[in-house]
Amino acid sequence: MKPQDIVAGKSSLWIFGYGSLVWKPDFKYKRSKVGYIKGYKRRFWHGDNFHRGDDEMPGRVVTLIEEDDACTWGVAFEVTGSQVEESLKYLNVREAVRGGYLTQAVDFFPQGVNQSPVQALVYIATADNPIYLGPASTEEIAAQIAVCKGKSGHNIEYLLRLAEFMRVSCPDVDDPHLFSIEAAVLAVIRPILLASQKPVSSVNH
Repeated sequence: MKPQDIVAGKSSLWIFGYGSLVWKPDFKYKRSKVGYIKGYKRRFWHGDNFHRGDDEMPGRVVTLIEEDDACTWGVAFEVTGSQVEESLKYLNVREAVRGGYLTQAVDFFPQGVNQSPVQALVYIATADNPIYLGPASTEEIAAQIAVCKGKSGHNIEYLLRLAEFMRVSCPDVDDPHLFSIEAAVLAVIRPILLASQKPVSSVNH
């Protein structure tokens, strides 16, 4: 589905983010809401050879996998007026051209009581994508994330910021996939960090 098909005839649009968009939208918007979408689970199954990795060592970032009884938490941003075209133009480069993500319309359910769902645009990377990496063990994903870096920074930062968002904004929501990878990455880098903090012993001459 193309973004213009979803936008047609609308003066405003909601855009749902579940990865880096939750902390770094980088486009102007009217308001944002924390909430979730149904029928999808978030997985670190997509490759990233631009923002969080390169061609030789692609990073791992999240995409959505269809699963009937699953839900994924994130942030939806409402854009209005000229913001609609500006945000879609920006996201087309960030998500589609550089990330290989496609667009889909979903129902977004805002957090809280008496909140009505709204239709939102979401970017999803599928297995058809050339840089799609697919499933791997928690340890394999963690090992890859621990060492990769791209033009937007370290892959670890992406993981830790996403985990932090979930703890702060959705404290009652468990995300075993995300938190198990976070724990595995921290287990990998902790000995390195501790070693780097050890004082250098003086050398007697």
